[in-house]
Amino acid sequence: MSGGAGSAATSDLALARAVDDLRRGVAVRVADGAVALDVLPAELATAETLAALEAGGRAALLLSAERAATLNLLNQREAAGAGAVFVAPAPWLDLVACQAAADPVLDLEVPMKGPFPTEPPGAHARAAAAAIALLKRARLLPAAFVRRDGPEVAERLAVPAAAVLAWRRAARLAVVGRARLPLADAPDTRVVTFRPTDGGPEHLALLIGSVGEVPLVRVHSACLTGDVLGSLRCDCGPQLRAAVGAIAREGGLLLYLQQEGRGIGLLNKLRAYALQDQGFDTVDANLRLGFEAEERDFDLAAAMLRALGVRRVRLLTNNPAKLGALAAAGIEIVGRVRLVEGANPENLRYLATKRDRQGHQL
Repeated sequence: MSGGAGSAATSDLALARAVDDLRRGVAVRVADGAVALDVLPAELATAETLAALEAGGRAALLLSAERAATLNLLNQREAAGAGAVFVAPAPWLDLVACQAAADPVLDLEVPMKGPFPTEPPGAHARAAAAAIALLKRARLLPAAFVRRDGPEVAERLAVPAAAVLAWRRAARLAVVGRARLPLADAPDTRVVTFRPTDGGPEHLALLIGSVGEVPLVRVHSACLTGDVLGSLRCDCGPQLRAAVGAIAREGGLLLYLQQEGRGIGLLNKLRAYALQDQGFDTVDANLRLGFEAEERDFDLAAAMLRALGVRRVRLLTNNPAKLGALAAAGIEIVGRVRLVEGANPENLRYLATKRDRQGHQL
């Protein structure tokens, strides 16, 4: 596949390459019929790459609606409804100012001086939504320099907005391996490894003991800081260990999804920690970063269960959103089992936010 501008890049390979280009600070073209956006991640832009993007015309700044609201830029209802906003080219729109607008950790370091001329994406709405989706998929801040309807660049990868927007709904996984994995609290454990066909990170299913027809299932999102390092800021590590023990007593599965930080990625989660140190709770920290409060894709868990022949489960969770997501994906929820572990003086506010703002039934 050539991947040049204007090519019909609809395969998983092309979309994965678009994510890889963005992560390396390389601009990508998002095409939607007669309109297009050339997208350069704000946090990775340099003076040279921005100058190349702006050859022949100024770039605008694209922000997600959540980040724009934080900066009080959503002064048009249409912009808020579209889920994104353009900050139009203006004298203040230089590299430093835009990177400060993109990264809320810099809010206290780089004073922002308005007014900020904004506009809804209009005819570019689908391209803008696709650009935000690609940036999130790349685990980058959802903010970018964008050139609207600029000339095609031969070496720049072009992807259709429609393919990007349909990407998340196509949870296709391949089983790539099986092995014994005896655990300290569950010696009778086997692991099944899954690889998404779109080039995303691998996920694991731990089959503990006898699975049975209606197994006890835990859907656990990776948390390096809690699961591995023993962070006291969350309850993830204690929940993981308690879930393994509970499943070992009666048999079942633990699905370990590589969706760190509620789907925003490890580095952005650490940015959220910095915001929490400024006084924001976990929900507001994610919103200030430009993400939704919940970015995880539980269709992956449903696809893993179907691949393992599991259609009915008892779910080990405090989160009603997981129940709803799996049920919507065709998994029958026979019952819910609470999992209350890991409270400590450092995470009491975190737990209160999960209960009061995210509906967790602790």
